[in-house]
Amino acid sequence: MIDILVFLFENYFHTEAYPDSDTLQRKLSAAGFEDDDINEALDWLSGLEEATESAFPPELASSTALRSFASVELNKLDCDSRGFVQFLENAGVLNPLCREIIFERAMALDDKVVTLDKIKVIVLMVLWSQRQSMSTLILEELLADGRPAHTH
Repeated sequence: MIDILVFLFENYFHTEAYPDSDTLQRKLSAAGFEDDDINEALDWLSGLEEATESAFPPELASSTALRSFASVELNKLDCDSRGFVQFLENAGVLNPLCREIIFERAMALDDKVVTLDKIKVIVLMVLWSQRQSMSTLILEELLADGRPAHTH
């Protein structure tokens, strides 16, 4: 599923929105992705849309509250993942609203543990869905897996 999210970002980054679910399903199938993975990714994206629109109050974006983790979050989000999100928030890349959407979407994954590589893709998708500007350095860090980031 993570590969599908990266594919979507790489192919639709410069557009304002990606195609509707039916069109997207056909394009992903044509690109060689498995139906189960496509359905999982589309469900995850639907959850992202819901979280973005209504799961959290907009006032959270300017919150200065300290974030604590529940034990279930500590077990699922590895230390590197939590630290990376905190680093991005401290650097001003993320606001608390984006942070909470990232953690909510990470917890929605079926994975037993969400690693740094996966949290980077989730951060990328949340920033994109929130229409946050991303510097080239941030894009390179988030897509750093040996592939060049094509943002031109």
